[in-house]
Amino acid sequence: MRFCFLLLVFTFTYSTAFSQDTLYAREVIKYLTSKKCFGRGYLNNGLDVAAKYIAGELKANKAEPFFTTGYFQWFDFNVNTFPGKVNVKINNKLLKPGVDYIISPESGSLKGKYTLQKKDSITYVAQHCTVPLTLRIKKKLTFSVATNSVAAAVVELLNTSSKTLPASIDVNIESKVLTKYINKNICAFIPGKINNDTMMVFSAHYDHLGGMGKATYFPGANDNASGVSVLLNLVKYYQKNPPKYKTVFIFFAGEEAGLLGSHYFVESKVMDLTKIKFLINLDLLGTGDDGIMVVNGYTFEKQFNMLESINKEKQLLKEIKKRGKASNSDHYWFSEAGVPCFFIYTLGGIKAYHDVFDVAKTLPLTEYVDVFKLITEFAGKF
Repeated sequence: MRFCFLLLVFTFTYSTAFSQDTLYAREVIKYLTSKKCFGRGYLNNGLDVAAKYIAGELKANKAEPFFTTGYFQWFDFNVNTFPGKVNVKINNKLLKPGVDYIISPESGSLKGKYTLQKKDSITYVAQHCTVPLTLRIKKKLTFSVATNSVAAAVVELLNTSSKTLPASIDVNIESKVLTKYINKNICAFIPGKINNDTMMVFSAHYDHLGGMGKATYFPGANDNASGVSVLLNLVKYYQKNPPKYKTVFIFFAGEEAGLLGSHYFVESKVMDLTKIKFLINLDLLGTGDDGIMVVNGYTFEKQFNMLESINKEKQLLKEIKKRGKASNSDHYWFSEAGVPCFFIYTLGGIKAYHDVFDVAKTLPLTEYVDVFKLITEFAGKF
């Protein structure tokens, strides 16, 4: 009876602790996907608001600044934005931005009404337009970030948004290239209780796609407010459970623009990469119905086998899949520099990605606790 009582107490304490972590995760995700952060991009100061919030959380949880100047590492790049009007009408019907259509991110400014000519089953071109204007029919709208603009415009129309074939298009698109836009990588650490020369590193990008016009923005709950929440939870975890090695947390900007923040970080040589025991990069951590994918799983087979062994022993995730090298997130530049690392993302569940539907309230966090457990158990093996 006493054993059963103690087991019940342990189970309650364990589940309560991790449910609190999930509650904190939801607080983080809710803030980062709010209008204040405006898609954590380059309009309405959204990226800077997010950066200050993350730095504030690091300070509140007593993570030490990695740089002598504080938590931030500044760098810049050019980025194309749509700060003003973004209006599109098809067959004189006003469409809803982000829901019915998106503007291709490299598009330039254009205003006017034009007749459309069918080029193929999914492509229409505007007639007598001052610059090339193309309409493309899409099954899913997927926005992105461009570092330049061109003298042309592309409108991507969701295939269910128009009941008739598009015959005319009326556009008012205002684009502006922001030159040398200031971005911030954010970096903090918790000292190791045994070794401060060797490092374990966790990373995640906090930037997203920003907005399109004055009202439409892309919240980026799964991509990658979820990963940021895991890193901040890891900070809290290691404050309560001091790590063996110096443990570093990097929040990258510029990922969506082409892994620019992580590239700058690696090239700046602010960290001795030879001292990194292992790096775990986290993105898209909000689901997990079908397990996780591990990029570099084929490259670092010994470490991947460790991960699988932990998962099997603890019975955490449905499946751990693996890929070889891929330049699809911020781990890439570290990997290219010879740092042993994984990029981990969850599989299954919601389909929202790079669109206006990747919101906090529908992000399930299906395997959040189990992924967190797997990551901390794995890091503890080094």
